[in-house]
Amino acid sequence: MEVVDQRISFVTLAVRDVAAARAFYVDGLGWQPAYDGDDVLMVQVGERVVLSLWDRAAFEAEVGPVAEGPAPVTLAHNVATREDVEAVMSVMTAAGGTRLGGPEEREWGGVTGYVADPDGYRWEVAWNPGPVGQAVLL
Repeated sequence: MEVVDQRISFVTLAVRDVAAARAFYVDGLGWQPAYDGDDVLMVQVGERVVLSLWDRAAFEAEVGPVAEGPAPVTLAHNVATREDVEAVMSVMTAAGGTRLGGPEEREWGGVTGYVADPDGYRWEVAWNPGPVGQAVLL
C-alpha cells in the first residue's frame, strides 16, 4: 500500500457516563445505536462513519490518560437551511445539551451555533451554502 485511504472510520469520544450519553444521543436526538453495550455506545453517523461513545475508564485503560477540560475539537452537524440551525440546536438543548453560542451569521456567508453534549464535547450546527458544506448533506 503506497497511500492510506482518505477517510475516517470511527470517531471515539471518552465519556464519563455511557447512560447519560445514551440519554442525549439516542433518547434525546433520536439516533439509532449500531451497538449498545455497557461500556460503549456506537452510532453509525454516515455511510462508513461510526461515532463511538466509550466509558472513560475503559477508554483510558486502552488508550491512556485523558486531559481534563473540553477537547480542542468540534464535531459538526450541517443542515440544509439557515432556519434548521436553530431547530437542531433547540433539540440538542432539550436533550440535555448546553447552548454555547449562536446561531450567528458568519463572515463566510453561513450560519453556525454551538452546543455541548453532557460531556462537554462541542457540536457545531452549521448551514454552509458553499460547495463543501452542501456536499456533506444527505
